[in-house]
Amino acid sequence: MGDILFLGHRVPYPPDRGDKIRGFHILKYLSARKRVHLIAFADDTRDLAGKTGLAKMTGNRSIIWRSKSRVQAAIEALLTRKPISLTSFDSRSLRSAVEALLERHAIDTIYVFSSQMAQYLPARPRQTVIMDFVDMDSAKFAAYAKGGRGPMAWVMRREANLLFQYERAIAARADASLFVSEAEALLFRERSGAERVHVVENGIDTDVFAPDASFTQIEAIDALIVFTGQMDYRPNIEAVSWFVAAIFPHIRVRFPHARFAIVGRAPSEAVKALGKQPGVIVTGEVADVRGWLAAASVVVAPLKLARGIQNKVLEAMAMARPVVASRAAAEGIDHADTLRVGESVGEIADAVIALLDDPAAAGRLGRDARAQVQARYSWEARLAPLDAILGISVKAPPRRSAA
Repeated sequence: MGDILFLGHRVPYPPDRGDKIRGFHILKYLSARKRVHLIAFADDTRDLAGKTGLAKMTGNRSIIWRSKSRVQAAIEALLTRKPISLTSFDSRSLRSAVEALLERHAIDTIYVFSSQMAQYLPARPRQTVIMDFVDMDSAKFAAYAKGGRGPMAWVMRREANLLFQYERAIAARADASLFVSEAEALLFRERSGAERVHVVENGIDTDVFAPDASFTQIEAIDALIVFTGQMDYRPNIEAVSWFVAAIFPHIRVRFPHARFAIVGRAPSEAVKALGKQPGVIVTGEVADVRGWLAAASVVVAPLKLARGIQNKVLEAMAMARPVVASRAAAEGIDHADTLRVGESVGEIADAVIALLDDPAAAGRLGRDARAQVQARYSWEARLAPLDAILGISVKAPPRRSAA
């Protein structure tokens, strides 16, 4: 029985953002069954520690620094008629690392995490290829194009069209294509006609994200509304900007002392500027998001564009917090009515106000949300379909090798 090669667009360690959390738990799950070799990019100096942090879970590890600028990637894309998503992750060093590892090791499965990494597959793979798209990225760019104007709208349409063609071609070559929710899988099946499309959902570690776990508390703030996320990510920026401009003022009429905390690393300049608005707190990166979630009266996820399952929502539910989410943010989650869902400014504002008005009801909703996550979203249960997809029937202790 051969080994697995895991190709990642971002090294899945530390697991401190949505894509890295999924990648980390999949890598952990696979490594408990077979030996796994990792080749991935790093774009943050802290991620270089992944080579050491993942030592117990992997055999060989190659972490390649990704420094290509967006301008360079855009020029290459225009010259080669490729999506920017691919040229941004095109690397001679990483390609060499893949070729060398395939020559040295008996690999029978290549697990491709995110479509950008499929460009590193052999022309005619002898291995089983698992393509984890996670979300349908081309649909995301199509949504950007629809809501955009001028040259950027053209760039987004181009990206959506070229990336969709690429996604469809890769799915035709893969032995299995994975998506994080049935909604994403159904959309891809309908648009591409692809077969061998499976759903492997995200999970949550409910021992770590638990209201009685050990973490640093923050000072209590009355009527605290919290949003968490990577704050240089466009959908998150748009969500908090909309909340501050259109929704939060309605809440402040009823609760003048309410505070809205935007919690997450790498806030953009636009997000930092929101911190100058009355009642708005921009924390930047925090050591542990659980302290802010535990202190929240309400957690919000007012995303206008969201694909798949939102880890930020699962984390808040696991912390027994009442959550108000947009339909887009709630769509992929089997929440059994333990979320409050709204679409318009009025619907979201009214839902937050109602929860702030009735702390007892908010508490019950949060407890019900945690119970739902515990029953439905453990990582072991969510990743169990991988055994059948990879043809693994016996859980053998993994073999290790020196890096």
